[in-house]
Amino acid sequence: MNALSRWSPFKNLARIDPSSSFEDLFRGLGGRLLPRDFDAASIPVDVTEKEKSYVVKAQLPGVDKKDIDISVQGNQVSISAEFKREEKHEGEQEICVESYYGKAYRAFTLPDELEGTKAEAHYANGVLTLTVPKKRNGDARRIAVT
Repeated sequence: MNALSRWSPFKNLARIDPSSSFEDLFRGLGGRLLPRDFDAASIPVDVTEKEKSYVVKAQLPGVDKKDIDISVQGNQVSISAEFKREEKHEGEQEICVESYYGKAYRAFTLPDELEGTKAEAHYANGVLTLTVPKKRNGDARRIAVT
């Protein structure tokens, strides 16, 4: 199976000086805190392969299940979600906001064709669990050589 990895263009910049972080480079410029995660719009996923299916676990904390959209086509899986911001109440002042809100999207390709019509999705405790069966190749069979 191909390995899925998250890419961040800022990861190498933070390694320039091991004693400082990327945020330290901009600390004196404006007084506002920089977000910790520059690719916040990406949905982190864990994919495991079983004999007859793939199991995808996507972290979607704080998302309502009606705001999650999943599609499976061929061997590609797409997940999109909308993170909504809580209402700001009168008399409150935001000191630091590191949470992401807006739309997030993630698509990836798996090695085998998938049975999208038989996929099952469950959402609990901020984790989406998607089970997608592999497409059976009904014509394949072993033939003994005589």
